[in-house]
Amino acid sequence: MASNLNDSTISTFKYLDWFTVILYLLLVTAGMVSIYAASYDFDHANMLSFEEFSGKQFRWIGLSLAIGFVLLLIDVRVYENYAYVIYAGILLLLLVTIFVAPDIKGSRSWLPLGPMSLQPAEFGKCATALCLAKLFSSYNFVLNASKTNYYKAFAIIFLPILLILAQNETGSALVYLSLFFVLYREGMSGLVLLAALCAVIFFVVDLKFTETLLLGIPTGQAAVFILIMVLIVAMLTFYCRQPEAARNVFLWYAGSALLCSLLALIGVNVPGLLFFFLVIGVSLLYCILLMFKTKAKNLIITVAAALMSIAFVFSVDFALDKLQPHQQLRIKVALGIVDDNKSAGYNVNQSKIAIGSGGLIGKGFLNGTQTKLKYVPEQHTDFIYCTIGEEEGFVGSVAVLVAFLILILRILALGERQPTTFGRVYAYSVASYLIFHICINIGMVIGLCPVIGIPLPFFSYGGSSLWGFTILLFILLRIDASRRERSH
Repeated sequence: MASNLNDSTISTFKYLDWFTVILYLLLVTAGMVSIYAASYDFDHANMLSFEEFSGKQFRWIGLSLAIGFVLLLIDVRVYENYAYVIYAGILLLLLVTIFVAPDIKGSRSWLPLGPMSLQPAEFGKCATALCLAKLFSSYNFVLNASKTNYYKAFAIIFLPILLILAQNETGSALVYLSLFFVLYREGMSGLVLLAALCAVIFFVVDLKFTETLLLGIPTGQAAVFILIMVLIVAMLTFYCRQPEAARNVFLWYAGSALLCSLLALIGVNVPGLLFFFLVIGVSLLYCILLMFKTKAKNLIITVAAALMSIAFVFSVDFALDKLQPHQQLRIKVALGIVDDNKSAGYNVNQSKIAIGSGGLIGKGFLNGTQTKLKYVPEQHTDFIYCTIGEEEGFVGSVAVLVAFLILILRILALGERQPTTFGRVYAYSVASYLIFHICINIGMVIGLCPVIGIPLPFFSYGGSSLWGFTILLFILLRIDASRRERSH
């Protein structure tokens, strides 16, 4: 038995993807150096001192490597057989956290454990990925086989989201939505992702242009109605494969716009809502009649998409009102609706100044003036990327992005070479988490996204985030290392 365990360990390290391990080590090392630069103190200039954030991060890195090593020694079947148990345990921990965690800046998401605190939501990502992978690897499970399969997948994703939202930790909850990319890889219709993309675009456009009027309604609302018209034509062309219908609808829209312009020129006021409802309504009625004539059932999807889009337009203000005041302000600052560089927009404004001042090659290590003078709050955590931008410049910033891109592509490659559905789904889950974190964090730092407290993987200071991503990655490496024996 001891011999079999030894052989399994040797096999694991023999087939371990060392390229990914080396890339991981480079990223965490670069992260520690960046944390040291962001929190540099002239009176305590020792990078490895436990009084420095970099020294504390070094300790987290050491513990992460120990955790990663242990994860590589565990039989891969444990991850599969106990996936549901691990998921249930994490859900219970997330539930308990709501009631026992102290209130920190309005959030109850951190559990104090002696001298340190851990955020269960970070570990929930791994448990959710394992559970989703277990579901998809179940006997005869095919996502598109029945609606029940969709309900199961959605339940696995949304249960931790609801518990984390109850902790008042919106940013961490949103990360789990990235798992819809996994569902897309496993057969979910691309219409779902299109709906999500349209929702984001409609929300931003509607909210961004509310100060001016077009045809008596807010310009943003009018612009969304025009986008809905574009969506209808595009779906008729590419989804319904009805080029003639698309042409007819386009001509109807163009003729209606021309007539509206002529009426405006002669001084006739055209009510905006009435105009758009009439124009879009006629085109949808045409699609319904065409569906009965041609028996093309996919036309009803186009009609439904348009109607839901119109309903969404009128829900934007309602949804915004449901957010907390500071969340509303952050969204408005990110969209440029509110200019608040002294309060809600202070961090982002100082971050952009820091990145812009770095120029092409940066000011050099420990020479960033914005960083030294502590102009950017929380620079060693969520805003760590602006330290890289200031000290390493455009070249260093791009180098970090390239390193992340290589890691994500490598993880996707590992996923595609897995002989089991479990391994593939888990790998895509890890990649989805990374893509979301990287895009949102850097988007926050450069002012493209609202500030929602998303750390940059392997760079931002903190044990929970580092441990969470280490566990995600090393379980994947263990699954990948066993692929040869599992393919037989």
